[in-house]
Amino acid sequence: MSTVLVISGSPSRTSKTEKIGEHIAQRLAADGRTTEHLRVRTLPAEALLSADVSDPAIASAVAQVEAADGIVLATPTYKAAYSGLLKSFLDLLPQFGFAGKAVLPLATGGSVAHVLAIDYALRPVVHSLGARHAVQSFFLLDKHLSLVDEVLSVHDESAGPLADVIEQFAKALDGIPHTTVLGRSA
Repeated sequence: MSTVLVISGSPSRTSKTEKIGEHIAQRLAADGRTTEHLRVRTLPAEALLSADVSDPAIASAVAQVEAADGIVLATPTYKAAYSGLLKSFLDLLPQFGFAGKAVLPLATGGSVAHVLAIDYALRPVVHSLGARHAVQSFFLLDKHLSLVDEVLSVHDESAGPLADVIEQFAKALDGIPHTTVLGRSA
């Protein structure tokens, strides 16, 4: 089975975006996939912002990306763009850091005015990193998410479409040879 890395780009500890990443990871794990969750906000700020890939935490995070068959990029939308925190992390990756991987770009935001940010700002970066298959992007309105006592609820308006996107991503994963290391399948 495949390995999926959820990369959360929210700076907030109480982020709905981070929780939706956890939700997706749980759904994929229920199908037998190995999932991990990288919260970019937990990486050392100085090493992240100075692109210090020799820092042990940064090196470990980059290695997680390398080892994954699929990547879920979960980001809040700020000023019609994905988070600067996520951008800082993506800038650390090698030129073809997503080569051979399926990628699910996912964003949350307060208004439908931000919907295009995911396709016009994030998707080009995903492709420049060499993603083998970027599935249809998905945008969730904040008002369709509820967070009570650390438990996330996805409202009916978004629950079905989100399930469909997760299924598309799972199918894309099924078409990828698992854990390619230095050009060889492990």
